[in-house]
Amino acid sequence: MTTSRTQAVRILRPDSITAGERAIAVEVPVAIEIDGLGYAVMMMTPADLAEFTTGFLLTERLADSADDVRDIDIFEAEAGWIVRVGLSDRCKGRIHDRVRHRTSDTSCGLCGISGLEQLRKPVPRTPPRPDTPVAALFTALAGLRAHQPLNAATGAIHAAAACDREGRVLAAYEDVGRHNALDKLVGGLATARQPVDGFILVTSRISFEMVDKALIARAPMLVGISAPTSLAIDHARAHGLTLLALARSDAILVVNDPWAVFSD
Repeated sequence: MTTSRTQAVRILRPDSITAGERAIAVEVPVAIEIDGLGYAVMMMTPADLAEFTTGFLLTERLADSADDVRDIDIFEAEAGWIVRVGLSDRCKGRIHDRVRHRTSDTSCGLCGISGLEQLRKPVPRTPPRPDTPVAALFTALAGLRAHQPLNAATGAIHAAAACDREGRVLAAYEDVGRHNALDKLVGGLATARQPVDGFILVTSRISFEMVDKALIARAPMLVGISAPTSLAIDHARAHGLTLLALARSDAILVVNDPWAVFSD
């Protein structure tokens, strides 16, 4: 799957205009069809679509585990990509109850929902207590760039990474959409049956949806390099998720610390 292309550009400098080339991130529509019903069209990077589909179904509460996701069929169409997937018998009724045709873009993970009540999705379990030393957070920040090859080439890509207690990056996924990158990570971890024993690190602001996806992954902690929204903080507080934000090489902001892990 092609994830970047070369674009001719002109480079403006104070004293000159020159011709050049730039790697551009590929963004395409990906249609998700579940048990024969159209459910969503996501604008995203066409890579790791099987992992994305699994994670998307988990975070949408259409599946409870990776075992509920059956027969993922991915193929390219003239206008983009199509993913056809089935659900286990115990989950099939959910898609018929909730099916809707919606279009979501890379900036809003809730576009097209039919009512505000859908914000009140159940969270299966409270996240575990974090057991990560402060030094590990900075280790992960320093090492994340090595797991972002597409962003290094294009400068237009978000990443979501699972890190262990020592700050090692165990798995990382990239996408033009921050929600999509995190869904890919959730799906990849679920498929591999790999728990998050340290924390999830995302290269974006922390919104309600990002907190919600981290809760589904049962991450002990969510760390973002940008700021959180008010609803994200409220969601983290309501469900006991440790939340860190504005993570930089010299400082990290502790926003929600229900276990008092980072108390003086």
